[in-house]
Amino acid sequence: MQCVRAWRSLNYLCRVGHHRAWKRTQSHTAAARLDLSGIYPPIATPFTAKEDVDYQKLEENLQKYAKIPFKGLVVQGSNGEYPYLTVEERVEVVRTVKQSLLGGRLLIAGSGCESTRATIQLTQKMAAAGADAVLVVTPCFYKGKMDSRALIHHFTKLADSSPVPVVLYSVPANTGLELPLDAVVELSQHPNILGVKDSGGDITRIGLIVHKTKAQDFQVLAGSAGFLMAAYCVGKKSNTRTAAGRYWMPCRVSGREGYQQHAVTRKLGVPALKQAMEWFGFHGGSCRSPLQPLTEAESQQLRRDFSSNGWL
Repeated sequence: MQCVRAWRSLNYLCRVGHHRAWKRTQSHTAAARLDLSGIYPPIATPFTAKEDVDYQKLEENLQKYAKIPFKGLVVQGSNGEYPYLTVEERVEVVRTVKQSLLGGRLLIAGSGCESTRATIQLTQKMAAAGADAVLVVTPCFYKGKMDSRALIHHFTKLADSSPVPVVLYSVPANTGLELPLDAVVELSQHPNILGVKDSGGDITRIGLIVHKTKAQDFQVLAGSAGFLMAAYCVGKKSNTRTAAGRYWMPCRVSGREGYQQHAVTRKLGVPALKQAMEWFGFHGGSCRSPLQPLTEAESQQLRRDFSSNGWL
């Protein structure tokens, strides 16, 4: 996921439209300092055949990730099957990853829940487990009521309470809900909201976010390899600093890699990602129900996709 950053004053205390002094904690200063430049693969959660979290295989994957010059890892993103994990599992996975990270790499942990209260509680646990920042998806079960007012309230309460910087997460393919542009712009002014990961794929929208938040110290992260290069160009044209990327393997930027990422996660989902990981020497493992493994036909199609493009 690519990120575009523009500097803002640390002393900015007001929101557009009305004046309000934001609550400040030590983490707000950290949010201004934390630079997400680089590539952050959103890692999968391996499970055993009995659908238990396979921590040994996770640690083996982490040893292989350590050999690739990633800036850090995204844990409990959509690739991590986080909705199917218990709170205890989600925290333990983050703790396990943190213990294996070397060389000052950053850990961004997904902490989104449906209620604001639960999101605050899980965010605090993620921070205690070692997360450097949290990635917070939009609550969506009552998506008809999740308008800008509700989402601004949700993310503001979270950011006021979070001990680590917050990254907003808009992934409409999974939630059926896109974080409204006006909400992103207003939330960008909160000193503890670091940026937004936009996985919708609308490069015009990403360009608008970059433009409308250019007065802020706000980082815009492209949530898919399929539009990583385009988002990078938007950032360069805006004369802003570029930061983070979303990529699992291989860590290069071209049309071919973007196509493979589309073939894996956009077309066939996490089961295809896990199958591809096995082909490339990583541990994908089983998915947790109700996700099902690929059918034989889907597996063969995926192999053809990789073979025809030179990966297998």
